[in-house]
Amino acid sequence: MSTNLAANLSREETAARSAAVDLTSSHVELDLSSAPDAAEPGFRTAATLRFRASTEQTWIDFLGLSVDRVVVNGVDHPVLWDGARVTVAGLAEHNEVRIEATGAYSRSGEGLHRFVDPADGATYLYTQYEPADSRRVMPCFEQPDMKAEYTFVVTAPAGWHVLSNQRPVVTTGGGATQTVEFAPTAPLSSYITAIAAGPYHRETSEWTRGDQRVELGAFCRASLADHFDADEIFEITRQGLGFFTDAFAFDYPWGKYDQIFVPEYNLGAMENPGLVTFTESYVFRGAATEAQREGRANTILHEMAHMWFGDLVTMRWWDDLWLKESFADYMGSHASVVATRFVDAWASFANRRKAWAYEQDQLPTTHPVVADIPDLEAAKLNFDGITYAKGASVLKQLVAFVGEQEFFEGARAYFREHAFGNTTLDDLLRALEGASGRDVRAWSRAWLETTGVSTLSLERSGDETVLVQTDPRPHRLRIGLFALEDGRLVRRELVDVDIDADETPIELPEIDGEAPALVLLNDGDLTYAKARLDQRSLASVERALSTIDDTLARGLVWSQLWNATRDGELSALRYLEIVRRHAPAEANVGILGGLLGNAAFAVNHYVADDAREEARGLWLDTVWEGMERAASGSGAQLAWARAVGAAAAYTGDRAAQLAAILDGSAPAPEGLPLDADLRWIWVQGLAATGHADEAAIREELARDDTMSGRTAAIQALAARPDAEVRRAAWEAAWTDETLTNDHLGATIAGFRAGGRRDLIAAFDEEYFSRIGDAWATRSIEIARRLVRGLFPATDSLDLVDAWLAQHAEAPGSLRRLVLEQRDHLARDLHVRSLQ
Repeated sequence: MSTNLAANLSREETAARSAAVDLTSSHVELDLSSAPDAAEPGFRTAATLRFRASTEQTWIDFLGLSVDRVVVNGVDHPVLWDGARVTVAGLAEHNEVRIEATGAYSRSGEGLHRFVDPADGATYLYTQYEPADSRRVMPCFEQPDMKAEYTFVVTAPAGWHVLSNQRPVVTTGGGATQTVEFAPTAPLSSYITAIAAGPYHRETSEWTRGDQRVELGAFCRASLADHFDADEIFEITRQGLGFFTDAFAFDYPWGKYDQIFVPEYNLGAMENPGLVTFTESYVFRGAATEAQREGRANTILHEMAHMWFGDLVTMRWWDDLWLKESFADYMGSHASVVATRFVDAWASFANRRKAWAYEQDQLPTTHPVVADIPDLEAAKLNFDGITYAKGASVLKQLVAFVGEQEFFEGARAYFREHAFGNTTLDDLLRALEGASGRDVRAWSRAWLETTGVSTLSLERSGDETVLVQTDPRPHRLRIGLFALEDGRLVRRELVDVDIDADETPIELPEIDGEAPALVLLNDGDLTYAKARLDQRSLASVERALSTIDDTLARGLVWSQLWNATRDGELSALRYLEIVRRHAPAEANVGILGGLLGNAAFAVNHYVADDAREEARGLWLDTVWEGMERAASGSGAQLAWARAVGAAAAYTGDRAAQLAAILDGSAPAPEGLPLDADLRWIWVQGLAATGHADEAAIREELARDDTMSGRTAAIQALAARPDAEVRRAAWEAAWTDETLTNDHLGATIAGFRAGGRRDLIAAFDEEYFSRIGDAWATRSIEIARRLVRGLFPATDSLDLVDAWLAQHAEAPGSLRRLVLEQRDHLARDLHVRSLQ
C-alpha cells in the first residue's frame, strides 16, 4: 500500500477500528527545543496510548520523518510503519502502547507549522489539525469518535510561551530549555487538541458570571504587538461567553479561553477548546473597516459556539460535519446581532456567506448538508459553502419554523444528553422534536438531505399573481412591498407566505391604488432560495436602490441582482451600471465591499470579449471616483481605494496618478490612510501592467520588510507582464517545495495577475499533465491550491473535458476540484455568450 493510500482513511475502516478499540487516554511528549534551528527538519514526539481492545491487532496513525520505537504492553515491538500507519499486534483486553517517532516541522500550515519572523528573526510554532493532521505531530487514533483525555508535556526554548488546551501544572528545567506539563483535558477528539509555542506577545483578561470565572488570554507575534487591539477582542469574547452560557444553559466547559493569532494560517480560525487559533489577518496592521471588525467578531463567536457544538458534542464521522459548522455559522451571526454592536450581521451574512452557498450549490459536485463522506480526502473538501453557509441558512429557517425558544431548548437537551460524546443527525433531530413538538424529520429530508437551490419568481396573468419556484421545497418567507415616495423606495407592507409547490397563487395588495414599485421576495431573508426581481421591480431599483433605508432589504436586492447576473438573466453591463449609480451611496461598508468585488468579477469574467477592455477602463474610473468622493477617513473610502488597486491590475489608465501618490509627488485623497497594506495593493496593480519594475518593488519591500511585505512582494514580482517572469512563477509554483502555503498562494496570484492570457496560455496543456502527480505527491492543502489556482481560463472546454474523459479513475477528490473549475469556466463562457 502506498503512503498516500494508507493516509486516506475511510469511513468503514475507522468505524471498524472504533468498534474494536476503546481509547481512554493519551500522554504526549514533544521536544520542540530544535525549532529555532532552521536547518533542523524535525522534532521528537512520543505518545503513550491506553485503550481496551477486542482485537489482536490494529493500527495507530502517524505521518512524519520516522518511527523509531514501538512498545506494546511493556515489550518492544517491531516497527511496522508504511509512512502513515503503525501496525501493532499482540493486543490484550487492556493495553498500553508507546510510540517514539520524529515529526516534521510544517511549511504548509498542516500539522506543526514553523514560522520565522523576518521582522526580528523570532521563531513561532502552532498546530492546525482539522480534519486529520494531528497524526503529523503525535501518534494517535485519527478519527473524531475516538475521544480521550490528553496530557501534553512540551519541551521548548526557555522564555517562550508554551500553550495547549489546558493550563500548565508543572514547569521544570533551566538554562536553554523548559519543560511544561499541562493538565489532562476532558475527553477530546485528536483533531481539536492544540499546541503553540514561541515568544508570542500576551494580553490577559477574565470573564466572570456568578461562580464562573474564565481566564482570557490573547496572543500574537511580538512584532505585531503595536497593532494588537486586544481590548476589542476581549470585549467580544466576554459578550459571547455571556450569551452562549445563557443560551445553552451549560457553563463553558474548558477552563481557560486563550485566543492566538498566527501567521501563514490556511483558515479563518479553528475551535481548539481552550486555545482557539486565528489567522493573524485579524490583527489589523493598518486601517480597518467596520466590516472587517464585524467579520472578526463573527469569527470569534463562530469559534466560541464550537466550544459546545463540535467540541463538547462531536460528530461521529465527517458525514455530520454540519452538526458543528452549520450551527457555528448560524450562531456567529445570531450572537453578533443579539450580544454585540454588530447589529447588521445578518445583512452581511445574506450578501457574503449566502453568496458562497448559492455558488457552491449550483456546482455539479454539490452535496446535501448531511453529506456522504467516504474518506478523509472527501472530508477535507467538504469545508465548503454547503456545510457552512447553506447549513446556517436552513437553520435560520428552522428557527422560524419551530420558534427560537424551542430551538434553544432543543440545543440544551442535546448538550445535556451527549456532553463529551459523539452524535449523528438523528440525535439532534430527536432533541429538537422533543423540545418543539414539530416534525423536524420532514424538514430534514427537504433541506438537509437534498441538493440544489430553489429559484423564486413572480408571474402575473390578468388579476392573478403566482409565486413560482424551481426545485420545489417548503418555504416560510416574507414578501416586502415597496412604494416610490419622493424618489425613495419605502416598504409599506409585509406579506407572510408558506409555499411548498412549484406554483402558489398569492394575493399582493395594491399600494395607493397601484402595483408596488418593488416586490422583494424573501424580505427578511428567512429562507434559502435565489429570488428574482420582476421587471417593474428591476426598473425601480435601477432608479432608487440606494434609497432603501433597511440595510438587510437593500443587501437582499444587491444579492438578487448579482445572482441574476451570474445566471445570465441580467446583462453584466446593466449590472455594472446599477453599481455605478448606487454603490457610492451604500452606507454599509460590508455590503459595499462585497458588491465592489462582484462588479470587478463581472468585468473580467462576464462582460463580452469585445467589450471587456472598455469595461475595465470604465470600472477603474468608477472606483477612482468612488475613492475621491467618499467621506474622508471612512471605511467606504478605504473600500474604494482597495478596489482601485485591484482594477489597476487590468489597465494602466491611472498608473501615473497611482505612482505619484505612492512616491509622494501627489497627495492622496484627504483622509485616506496610505498604510503598508494599501500601498502593496496599489504596487501589485502597477506591477501587473508593467508600471512598477523590480527596483520599485524592492524599494517598497525595504519600507515593509515584514511577513506581509515579503508575501506581497512575491506576488508583485510574479505579476510583472513579462513572459519569462510568468514562466518562472509557473515553475516555482509546481516545483519549489520550499515555498510556504502563503508564498505559494502569492506566486499563483502573481502568475494570473491582470488576466494576461497572452502571457500564460502556453501553459494550458501542461497544467493537465501536472495535476495528477501534484495530487499524488503534495499535501492536500498544497495540491488543492495548485489545482484550483492554476486552472487555465481557456476559450473552450475542450482541454478539461479531454482530461476528465481520460482520467475517469483519478482520485475522486481531484476529479471533484477539476469538475468545479470546469463549471466555473463553463459559466463564464455561457454568460459571456449571452451579452
